[in-house]
Amino acid sequence: MAAGAGWVPTKVNKMVKQSSQESDFPKGLAQPALRALQGAGIQNLEQLSKFSEVEIEELHGIGPNALNKLRDALEAKGMGFKRK
Repeated sequence: MAAGAGWVPTKVNKMVKQSSQESDFPKGLAQPALRALQGAGIQNLEQLSKFSEVEIEELHGIGPNALNKLRDALEAKGMGFKRK
């Protein structure tokens, strides 16, 4: 039905719009890393700072490059990963 077909894109667009408004992740962060963070319910650097580096590193989609970019972004805002 046409109503069902219109519903899915609307929902997706809202999710993307909301995510882009709240996220302050560094530009150039790979899509697998962004999906891993979003899948864990982490939408911005402040939320990320509540997790240890080891916890984030364990997420599927977070590699060494993404971890370095996230660490640098946190440090640039005067934050860091949670200490154990």
